[in-house]
This record gives sequence, structure tokens and C-alpha cells, in this order.
Amino acid sequence: MVRRGPGGAPVYAFGREAGLPPVRTARLDRHAHAPGAWQPSEPHAHDFLVLVFFEVGGGELTVDARTWQAATGDVLVIAPGEVVTPEWTATADEAVAWTAFFPPDAVEARAPGTLGSWRAHPLLFPFVGRRAGGAQRLHVPEAQRAIWSRRFAELDRELRERADGYAEAALALLTLLLVDLARLAADVPGHLRLRDERLLAAVFDVVEQRFGEPISLRDVAASVRMSPGHLTTVVGQRTGRTVQQWITERRMTEARRLLAGTDLSVHAIAGRVGYRDAGYLIRRFRAAHGVTPEEWRRAGRAGAVTGPGPPPVTSRRRPARARGGD
Repeated sequence: MVRRGPGGAPVYAFGREAGLPPVRTARLDRHAHAPGAWQPSEPHAHDFLVLVFFEVGGGELTVDARTWQAATGDVLVIAPGEVVTPEWTATADEAVAWTAFFPPDAVEARAPGTLGSWRAHPLLFPFVGRRAGGAQRLHVPEAQRAIWSRRFAELDRELRERADGYAEAALALLTLLLVDLARLAADVPGHLRLRDERLLAAVFDVVEQRFGEPISLRDVAASVRMSPGHLTTVVGQRTGRTVQQWITERRMTEARRLLAGTDLSVHAIAGRVGYRDAGYLIRRFRAAHGVTPEEWRRAGRAGAVTGPGPPPVTSRRRPARARGGD
């Protein structure tokens, strides 16, 4: 099913079918597509979540007027509603990518709009929109790429062969992929260090050492002996975010860890992540995740990684087209 969004771009609905698990995959390589198929697609959006893993090669993806460059080992996550324009730059013989797409209720069966909204689900936080754009790019270390490839291949095989218990197996494999994704998202600075970015490593060392205290862009710039303006430009160009956004992201990561693993009050957590005012932490957390810290904690403890019930039976819809980066 296709409809038009507010900006005129087509919005593709997830193609639900009775009795099938709510997850689809696509492998894009020289066997799956003729060379002529590797062409830019029109701008469009989805009502579901999209996860793309670049196994070999890369390309470009424009999300809300921002272009992301993807390379081997990169992972792109796209939230529902974001207008995307995938464009592959690799040749058909080189590029290999896996795509998984699924509605929020594949992992969060509770109705959207309640305190159990998908934005509160601990495994879906990488899909929550960022101020730097409606997508997020992460990088899988070389030593872990075989695991990612194997998970996608096993998920694809279960969905194609449909052996006994395949629906449960498919949802379990999707959960494992999302666990892997959440771990990547929790250590973005660490993966940037792996790319031999010495300046970024120095910046993230400062953030890591001092995020639990009041710290500003000026403090970080002084620590790496650069002007605040120049540091902002360099970090923005290389990561797509400002230094202050990275400080906030590190604080949110620690806040999520403390909410999930301790019974500390929100006031106590605020102090541990560098905020003197619990109300400010609540506002920042809500802006980043769409829910308050306590709502996040309750959602996680109510069975965050349990499997959903059977998908609702609806009329068959046109599935999203499988394309590179989509």
C-alpha cells in the first residue's frame, strides 16, 4: 500500500500477510539484481523501521536533505516517516548489502501511544530520530562483520524456507540483530577510534572522562588545544554531530545503563551523568527518546525482550521495494 506524505513523497506501508512474521529481508548483490537495477530511487518514506548492513561496498543515502556516505561494515538505521533517497555508488559486481525491515510491533507488541510506545523500547532506541538527521550510521568492527552477515543470512533463510518454528526463529534472530545494534549504538565513540581518528579519539577521551561533571564545548576544545569554533567544524564534518551532542549522547547512554541496571532515583542518576537538576535530565531524556526516564525503566522491566504475539490479520499490502540503502 502506498500513500502520499505531507511533503508529497510516497509512503510505503509494511506488507503484512496473515500467518507470516512481521519482518522482511532483502539481499542486494550481483545475483539478485541486474546491473541496470542499480539506479537512484525516488524520494520516499516508510511506516516501518529499516536496518541496512553494508557487507561489501557502499553508497549514498539522503535522509531529509542530509547525505550519508556508507562503506563496507557500515550500518544505517532509519526511523518510520523519514524521507529517504537511496543511491548506490558501487558497481553491481562489488556491492553487497543486507536489509531488514519490520514494523515496531515486531518487537514491541503493545499499542503505540501508550507508555510502552516503541520509542521506549530498549532495543529500538537507535531508531529514535536524532537532531543530526533522521538516520543514524554506525560501524561494525571487522572482527564482528561475519556475525552480522550470518545473522542476516539465517534470518533470510528462515523466512524463505519456512520450516517448523520458523516464525519464532525469525523473531529471535531479529532480536539478536537488534541487540547487536544496540551495543554498537552504545559505543559509537569506540568505533570511531578504530578508524584511526586521533583528534576524535582525543575528544572522546575527554568526554568519557568528564561527562559526569558539568562540561562545555569550551572545556573540550581547551583540552585538545583547539578553538571552539574550529573543533565544532571538524567534529561536525567527521561525525555529523556537534561536540555538545556527543556529550549529551554519552550522558544518555549512561542514564539508560543506570535506569536498566540499578534502582537509583532519577535525581541520583542526574547527578551521575553531569546534570545538577533532575528536571533537566528528564527534559533531555524525553527529547532524545520520546519518553521520561521512569517510563523507559518501566517499559524495560515489563518484558522488553519478550517476543510479540501473532501479527494482526489485515488486508495484503504492497511490500516496500527492496533497494540498496532502503
